[in-house]
Amino acid sequence: MTRVLIPSGALGLDYDKEALARGVEMKPDLIAIDGGSTDSGPSYLGRGVSKYARSSTKVEWKGLIKAAREANCPLVIGTAGTCGTDSTVDWLLEITRECLEELGFHAKIATLKCEQSPDQTAAALERGRVTPLPGAPKIDTQAIAACEHVVALAGAEQINAALETGADIVIAGRTTDTAIIAALPLKKGDNAGGAWHGAKIGECGALCASNPQSGVLMVEFDKDGFTVHPLAEGANATPHTVFAHMLYENSDPFILHEPGGHLDVTEAKYVPLDGTRVRVEGSQWHVADAYAVKLEGARVAGYQTLLMATLRDQHYVKNSQAWIEDILQKHAAKVADRMGLSHEDYSVELRRIGVDATLGALERRDTSPNETGVLCIITAEDQQTANEIGKLMNPYLLHHPLTRDEEQPTFSFPFSPAEIDRGAAYEFCLHHVLRLDDPMEVFRLEVVDA
Repeated sequence: MTRVLIPSGALGLDYDKEALARGVEMKPDLIAIDGGSTDSGPSYLGRGVSKYARSSTKVEWKGLIKAAREANCPLVIGTAGTCGTDSTVDWLLEITRECLEELGFHAKIATLKCEQSPDQTAAALERGRVTPLPGAPKIDTQAIAACEHVVALAGAEQINAALETGADIVIAGRTTDTAIIAALPLKKGDNAGGAWHGAKIGECGALCASNPQSGVLMVEFDKDGFTVHPLAEGANATPHTVFAHMLYENSDPFILHEPGGHLDVTEAKYVPLDGTRVRVEGSQWHVADAYAVKLEGARVAGYQTLLMATLRDQHYVKNSQAWIEDILQKHAAKVADRMGLSHEDYSVELRRIGVDATLGALERRDTSPNETGVLCIITAEDQQTANEIGKLMNPYLLHHPLTRDEEQPTFSFPFSPAEIDRGAAYEFCLHHVLRLDDPMEVFRLEVVDA
């Protein structure tokens, strides 16, 4: 049996310390935690920085270092620093050194770096080793060269290579969420389908149980399957909560693709054990014909300036869409006249906060809010141009009337100046896989003593 203790869905979200202590008492073989994902958009990958506060990261990581020492087991983190670039691996390594010094501990640390050179990735594309996933944008070597950062998602093979160094702590760059959990059970010969399935269920900690915010989860792997065991008070797993997590960030609730193959849970059986734990058997792992890892890349899409106005006059709230359409038309004409720019040179969005800002044209609810916020998002090739376009928008958002015969209205800007320069805006531009001859071919492993 292999026990993997998962403190929470991500480092920086906090965890239940009492539940973590229960997990340590159960003598886990590994403590594994995710460091982030693409959930919060491309900016973190584009800039190579963490989404989470350094202060929170350090406090929680220090607690996990202590827990791993008490449990006498390795501590592994994947997708260090939200995006898993080389810079965020180094950032967490620095924090780790600080924690070890403050605790009076010494440790062997393995770093697994996953960042890819855009030039090497472009060369792989030309050799036919980079292929698109469904829905991927069209790319060429120029698109790849424009990426600020490109990362390859490591799988279980790369995590096991790090563990085989005998490291006490593994700090990995971008990994699949499941790899850090599935790796050790696979290495120890547990059921491969159960290893990947249990890793998928456990990737977000107690999100697969009641009291999902408690975080702490133990997954026990063996030759036949796995058992899910939430450890916080009031946190219980049921067949429903466990199976439901296969729907999380997954287009197919039965199939999950990972480096080296795919998981099929069609025949899996979920059995409640004692009102708290759930036993799962029957998951199947299918080895792929070729080994491939996913690539993620982010590039600058432009520079943005934001403005916001709030409308409370019911005449304008009820007719806000017509008001917006008139503003966009008149603003575009003014930008063309004063700046000589066409629609292809920039973009302007006016989103009605409280009406349809989330779904846009897909919104089907018909409500009458007391007030409406109008968020203006301007994207241009440089910050100065975006700001200038924003200043041309400013008078419209403050005073524009619905019709020529109406008295001039005055709306509200929550900030002064109204133009807020947001800086570079990033976009994902890679949703592809890279075929490898060797799983470690594009990954770099280094061991340091601290």
